[in-house]
Amino acid sequence: MIEKRPAIARALWRETLVDAAIFRAWIVNLGARSASARLAHLLAELRQRLAAVGLAADDEFEFPITQAELGEALGITAVHVNRVISHFRNSGVLDIRRNRVRLKDFERLAEIGGFNELYLHQR
Repeated sequence: MIEKRPAIARALWRETLVDAAIFRAWIVNLGARSASARLAHLLAELRQRLAAVGLAADDEFEFPITQAELGEALGITAVHVNRVISHFRNSGVLDIRRNRVRLKDFERLAEIGGFNELYLHQR
């Protein structure tokens, strides 16, 4: 099938490359960034990916994840997640309430997380 339809082969190869780029970004996220940068990067990536499919509007999106689950994903404790969220809230960067994230200053969040959307290859 791939030989008969090279466009499908290109699409599959592109998806493989994008997945590898995301994987590399997450290795850096977990291995080299602070807790604040990890959370900032995660939320910036989620905003970009959800916006691409119409699920984030005005820098706001659903986020039905507990602080314990978020801590597991980021390799930090739920208590530390709570501190980071409180710091971001007090700094005017974002707000998380009732399973919704509202990014008040996306540029600052992206700066904190070292986020560069190019690795997502959305354009």
